[in-house]
Amino acid sequence: MPANTLIGFRGSPTPTLGVEWEFALTDKVTGDLSNTAADLFTEVGVRHPGLAGKVHKELLRNTVELVTGICNTTSEAVADLSHTLHAVRGVVDELGVDLYGAGTHPFAEWSTQLLTEGHRYAELIERTQWWGRQMLIWGVHVHVGIDHRDKVLPIVSSLLNYYPHLLALSASSPMWAGQDTGYASNRAMMFQQLPTAGLPFQFEKWSQFEAFVADQKTTGIIDHINEIRWDIRPSPHLGTIEVRVCDGTTNLAELSAMVALIHCLVVDLDRRLSAGEELPQMAPWLVQENKWRAARYGLDAIVVLDSQCNERLVTDDLAGLLLRLEPVAADLRCLDELAQVAAIVERGNSYQRQQAVYSQTHDMREVVASVVSELE
Repeated sequence: MPANTLIGFRGSPTPTLGVEWEFALTDKVTGDLSNTAADLFTEVGVRHPGLAGKVHKELLRNTVELVTGICNTTSEAVADLSHTLHAVRGVVDELGVDLYGAGTHPFAEWSTQLLTEGHRYAELIERTQWWGRQMLIWGVHVHVGIDHRDKVLPIVSSLLNYYPHLLALSASSPMWAGQDTGYASNRAMMFQQLPTAGLPFQFEKWSQFEAFVADQKTTGIIDHINEIRWDIRPSPHLGTIEVRVCDGTTNLAELSAMVALIHCLVVDLDRRLSAGEELPQMAPWLVQENKWRAARYGLDAIVVLDSQCNERLVTDDLAGLLLRLEPVAADLRCLDELAQVAAIVERGNSYQRQQAVYSQTHDMREVVASVVSELE
């Protein structure tokens, strides 16, 4: 057995926020993916040097990621992203491309996409081959600060109870390679094919997590802890829990709603744990089933609620959850943003809107145009 790898957790004295918002680049004329990210980064570097660190490269040259600094509230994080978004949009317009914020592209072919230069990306593709090259997917990641490492794993495991709620609300990837997949979130199904992606293991102690990382490194599965790409994961160097469940978001209103919900969920679990409560958890097989149900049926999913296998329509359970989280939202100054979660359910979310456009037009280019227009 390899010796455990000691993993220090930086710790955040307050429940700070950080948000990462991934976009695809699409051609303004054809609607197809555009491998123009290198040109975008060059232009942003020249015109907006102050944004260094807030506009990131990703695996493929059709992708750009916008990243906040350390924020205290949802409104602060959204304002940070809005500032970066405004600058980047001015550049992409001149490049003849749009920012596309859904979880997958409806008709792009993986074989025409170019890899971003860099040893890390090349090594990933060398190892994962066909599945790695298939990763035409985009998401939203939310970091929430945790003050002590011993809280991290219980919160991660309990947060999995709300996995289907987050995925159902954010699902925006019903189409793939010219086909309606029948899934609300095909992205969730695709991403878990990578060897270190998918649902996290539900460890009880930090030492178990350290032993796991040691095994991963000893056997050459990973070189760095960031290569563990779980849907919800500890981020020790930042002192956060990173929630990576959500599909790409098409607009700022829905983004702010999802950020507020995640912030409230994590802080609520943190407070309950600090008060001495044993946080509720479900067996891994129930968590896995809930992930599949949310990916398949979206807002129409009937989800497992607890270890007694009680079930409920996810939108009905959301209504009660939002009411329960209101005092937390008031403390975190995101009551208005949390209220927008109910609005997503009322008006329909992105996968439903995309399906409606396609049923009316039978043209996936119109689906792309509709997603792009929502960022206005």
